[in-house]
Amino acid sequence: MSKHDGRTERETGAVGHAVEPARVRQLWHLLEPLHAVLYYAPEVFEEVAALGYDTKERWPSYFPLRAAPLGPVGAERVASAFYSFSPRMVAEHIDSAWATAEPGAMLAARLRGIDRAYRAIFGARVDSPELGEAAALARRAAEAVNTAGRPLAAANAALEWPEAPHLQLWQAAAILREHRGDGHIAALLVAGLDPVESLVSFAAIGAASVERFESRGWSATEWGSARERLTTRGLLDENGEATDTGRDLRHRVEHHTDQLAAAPWQLLGTADTARLADLLGDFWVAVLSSGLLPSETTLGIGKV
Repeated sequence: MSKHDGRTERETGAVGHAVEPARVRQLWHLLEPLHAVLYYAPEVFEEVAALGYDTKERWPSYFPLRAAPLGPVGAERVASAFYSFSPRMVAEHIDSAWATAEPGAMLAARLRGIDRAYRAIFGARVDSPELGEAAALARRAAEAVNTAGRPLAAANAALEWPEAPHLQLWQAAAILREHRGDGHIAALLVAGLDPVESLVSFAAIGAASVERFESRGWSATEWGSARERLTTRGLLDENGEATDTGRDLRHRVEHHTDQLAAAPWQLLGTADTARLADLLGDFWVAVLSSGLLPSETTLGIGKV
C-alpha cells in the first residue's frame, strides 16, 4: 500500500519501479510478433473464411479482425483509430464487414484461430509452465494499462479473458500492443504528422521500403503531396530522404511512444518485467521461425 489515503499505486497512478526505455521497447519487439501472427496464420484465415470473409489476400480479414473489439462501427471511426491507413481503404473493407458477420462472431473466430495457430507453432510448449508463467505476467501488465484516450486498448481490455494460458498470453499481447499503438498516434499528433505524413517520414529514415508503406492505400498524389509538405518543413531533402531535422523528429516520436508505453511495465516492476522478457524469448523465436510473418513491416521493428 502507498501513502495515498490507503490506496494502492495502481489506484493512484503512482509509479514505484523505474523501467529503462530500452526494456519498454524490447517488450514491444517480443510481444508484437505474438500478437501479429493473428493476421497471417492459416488457421485464422480458415476460421474467418468460414464466416464468409475473403481470405485470398490479407486486408479483407485484417480490418474486421482488428476492429471487432470496437463493435459494429463504421469506416470513419476505424480509420481514426487505425490512423495511418487511407480512409478509402478502410471503407472498402469495413463498410461491408459487419454484414458478413457481427463483431462477436469475429471475436470468437479470432480466438479459435489463435488457439489453433499457437498449438501448431508451439507444439507441446503451449501447455508448458514457462508459457503459463509468461501469460500470468503479461496479463498483470495488460490489466495495469490506463486506457483513457486509447480506444483500441480500451476495446481490447474490455473483453472477457479466455481461460487457457496461451490465449491469455495472446490477449495480453493484443492489449499491450494496442496500448502502445494508441500512444504512438498521440506522439505523431504532437509531432504534427498527419496519417500519410507519418508513413512518408518513417519511410524516409529507412524504417521500411516505400512499397511496403504504400500498401496502406494512399495514392501517388497523396504520397507526393505529403513529401512536399515535409520538405517545406525541412524534414525531407529534395530526394525524399530525411534531413537531420527529420531524423531527430522521428527519434522524438519513438522516444515519446516508449514513454507513453512504459506505465504497465513500471507497475509490473523491473524484476518481473525482466523475467517476462526472458520467458518470451523462445516463443518469439518460434513465431519468427514459423515463416508466417513478413520479413519487412511498416512498424520498423529492429530499425528504430
